[in-house]
Amino acid sequence: MTAITPHTGLRVRLRRLAAAVIAASVCAVAVPAVAVPAVAAAADQKSDDDTRTVELHVSAGLRGVVAPGTSTSAVVTITNGTETELSAGRVEIELGSTPLTTSDAVSDWLDDGETDGSFVSLGDEASKAADPDGIATTTVFVPQETIETLAPGVYPLRAALTGARTGDTGGERAATWDTTATSVLVVNAPSASPVGVLVPVTATPAGGALLTAEELTTLTAPEGALTAQLDGVSGTTAVLAIDPAILASIRALGTAAPESAREWLTRLDELPNPRFALQFGDADVTVQAQTGLSALLSPLPFAALLDPAAFPQQQATAEPTSAPGSTPSPSPGSTNAPALPDDATLTEVDGALPRIVWPEQDLTQADVTAFAGYLGQGTTTVVSSDTVGGPTAAHATAGGQDLLVTDAATSAALSGAAGASDPVVRQRLLAEAAAQLFLAQGATGGAPLLVGLDRDETRTADALRDAISAADSIGFELSTVRAAAPVAVTLPEAAAAPRSADLVNLLTDEQSLTAFSSILSEPDVLLAPERMRILRTIAVGSSDAAFAEKVAAHRARTTTTLSSVSIPPSSTIQLLTANADLPIAVRNDLPWPVTVRLSASPSDPRLEVKPMIETVVQPQSSTRVKVPVSARVGSGELDLRLSLSSPTGVPIQSEQSVRVAVRAEWETIGLVVFGGLAVLLIALGVVRTVRRKRREAIEEHAVEVAVDELIEEKEAEAAAQERALDRDAPPTKETP
Repeated sequence: MTAITPHTGLRVRLRRLAAAVIAASVCAVAVPAVAVPAVAAAADQKSDDDTRTVELHVSAGLRGVVAPGTSTSAVVTITNGTETELSAGRVEIELGSTPLTTSDAVSDWLDDGETDGSFVSLGDEASKAADPDGIATTTVFVPQETIETLAPGVYPLRAALTGARTGDTGGERAATWDTTATSVLVVNAPSASPVGVLVPVTATPAGGALLTAEELTTLTAPEGALTAQLDGVSGTTAVLAIDPAILASIRALGTAAPESAREWLTRLDELPNPRFALQFGDADVTVQAQTGLSALLSPLPFAALLDPAAFPQQQATAEPTSAPGSTPSPSPGSTNAPALPDDATLTEVDGALPRIVWPEQDLTQADVTAFAGYLGQGTTTVVSSDTVGGPTAAHATAGGQDLLVTDAATSAALSGAAGASDPVVRQRLLAEAAAQLFLAQGATGGAPLLVGLDRDETRTADALRDAISAADSIGFELSTVRAAAPVAVTLPEAAAAPRSADLVNLLTDEQSLTAFSSILSEPDVLLAPERMRILRTIAVGSSDAAFAEKVAAHRARTTTTLSSVSIPPSSTIQLLTANADLPIAVRNDLPWPVTVRLSASPSDPRLEVKPMIETVVQPQSSTRVKVPVSARVGSGELDLRLSLSSPTGVPIQSEQSVRVAVRAEWETIGLVVFGGLAVLLIALGVVRTVRRKRREAIEEHAVEVAVDELIEEKEAEAAAQERALDRDAPPTKETP
């Protein structure tokens, strides 16, 4: 046995570096090269950053496949992840002489580099130097003579790089990189069974309900994720599994929907690919069946979420008058109303095949039987080959129920390739998928096969197209597969990890929200998005850990909503009069106005309170409700019990207490004090007035005296002057 033990297998690396590697993709089968631990120089050249390594990738054929008796080329890609140049080295490519005959053997080889049998050299070439963080490729020609001796099968392929060195960095000595890479080469059979690919088309809004106009603008832009989905399936025979929530999000916006989103919807309708509808939000049917629901969950009416202004007006019907030739006039009271679409129109998937479900795979025979009860006889369930115990033909039956079976190993490899944006990583996964598909075709005797891609909303168009093209057959018809005679399979009798308890908790929370929503004039503005979030919480494709996180986040959101209308805590209220209005604050954190009833009752009959007051609280605000009270005693402290309820009597907030300090005698004391102050002020005013009057009288008398004296003085002076004039005048002659 010849074995290669890379330092890290690809799948281990994918798990360790999921965010970086799962996004990668290309057209050449690739395996990250790994520094061999035995090389001391390379071992000494360790970096704090694990990505500072030299990686080797190898691919051969078209997506790892060659036709019998043809020549091909093997491409070796060297990725220099260090900070210095990688010198030229030597690349050798070898092919195992013993084919890999099982899915586990392929996995062991790709993960650990372990296989039986000898290897033959396909050739060796000098590699090119690679710049820091650069890539260098080397091509080795594989002659026809080498391939024609190989029977159809899956053969291990490996490459080795020797003698390549990186320079001195950071005062450390140079490192030698002797690395290896593994892949497979599939020598295809002359004829192969037809293969179809199921492609889920989904998109999850940040808010969990419908996609917003901004989100749709991004998703349906030329580089958007939804655009990439259509670009990837265009020109293929892939079967589309479409989440109707995407279509409802676009149609619910009416004329306000982005132009790119409307064009995307038109393009989807025009694609010739067969399709079927997933449940709204891609909700898992399995967990609903295991919960024992009598019917599948469905969205609540959309009417409350529609903006009438975004839909054209519907012309009112006019009634003709009795007079011939007269102008028809509308009937009394008729108006033009917007033509709002109904729920069926919003969620319709044009041309969808009916009664097909694609649930989580932890299902049982009882679950599949329940699906037929939900949707009717003739329901078809898409299951994984792992669920039915191994590879089988695409069309099967279990317990009288119709099944479409996807090959698990091929689906996993192609799902990885479809999600890989790095072409080198993608090519290796495509080669693995080709190997798994070859083995599945052999196990099923040439019967039609089906591949189901994982739910993934970040795929690029190139990666998705490469993945589909590596598997689907030209002219594949799902209807033909469903019409073929099914093979009998067995489904498990019990689920490994049922999620029904979590769904029960979610539905219980929804019932609480339903009661809570009675404070709204239109409850569906709260309840319709809530139902959509529940459907998305139980959506297919979540691991157990991710599902638990989603459930916890949803229940926390519900708790926040239920506490969004409340009476904030308050300090002790001082009641300084026998009759007053106590201001009680009511907070509303919802984006809609609410109508609540504030109930108040004292803990002591010494305080009379109006028991109930109804008020409207505007969105995102607080309102002070005035509660009339009357104190029967002069002083004391007591508790005022407060609670909120809806107009229909549903409790909104549990009872809480506010301390009220009654100081009613202070009113009398205050009146006496203020009365005394008033009397004192009046008395002071009178005294000041009397004193001012007296002072004014004295001043007036003094002025009068001074004036009299001045007058007398002036009169005396005048008399004196008159006497003086009389003395100085000449005597007057008497007349005889």
